[in-house]
Amino acid sequence: MLVIKAGGGKGLDTEAVVADVADLVKQGQQVVLVHGGSHETNVISEQLGHPPRFVTSVSGHSSRYTDRETLEIFVMVTAGKINKLLVERLQQLGVNAVGLSGIDGRLLEGNRKDHLRIVEDGKRKILRGEYSGVIEQVNVSLLTLLLGAGYMPVVAPNAISYESEALNVDGDRAAAAIAAALKAETLLILTNVPGVLRDVNDENSLITQIPQAQAEDVLDRYAEGRMKRKVLGAAEALRDGVGQVIIADGRVASPVSQALSGRGTVIK
Repeated sequence: MLVIKAGGGKGLDTEAVVADVADLVKQGQQVVLVHGGSHETNVISEQLGHPPRFVTSVSGHSSRYTDRETLEIFVMVTAGKINKLLVERLQQLGVNAVGLSGIDGRLLEGNRKDHLRIVEDGKRKILRGEYSGVIEQVNVSLLTLLLGAGYMPVVAPNAISYESEALNVDGDRAAAAIAAALKAETLLILTNVPGVLRDVNDENSLITQIPQAQAEDVLDRYAEGRMKRKVLGAAEALRDGVGQVIIADGRVASPVSQALSGRGTVIK
């Protein structure tokens, strides 16, 4: 079992990713593809006159402030445009893919975080009206039903609260939760850098191997911005039984094949 997260940042070679995925599925590999949508959501939010707002939490993590209007745009872009175009392309390549969001069938479920504690202009503030959450349950029976029937799930990073409200969730941690629920051998996180870097300004400073016991230390010392969540998701997946996590470059030719051959940062 292989769970792949194709990041939503600018620069990812989506065509190369889906071509690689299609080849693996045709060889008999079971794959779940989780995708992002941050860059496309930013573009469309600007076009709709509701520009994105990014904030920094008290713990130092950067995230999108998701009010109700932002949530609806995010669902439209991720569960609508991105998800269905990925399914379309996989179908063209001979893969019987099924597009889902975490809302469908309560695939991804958790508590709504209705406010954020942030630091802005050196001051601590509370933002209310937030529609985000952390995944606590995965409807693994829905995924195994699809996989057992020969379908390939393609999952958008949305979730549903226990009160049945749609939520924006972090795509990397969604992929980690799915990988853990399926007891996947590998979680592959494709992004727009070569992997975890010692120096974010030097793509040649790749850290190729990280023992699981050192993941939190690497998170503190080297991971910045979005990479913090990727390493955090990796640590969660390994803790919950995933065999290995690879964080690798999604901009290169045959990105999945190259990552599985050891190119990138391997955490195990």
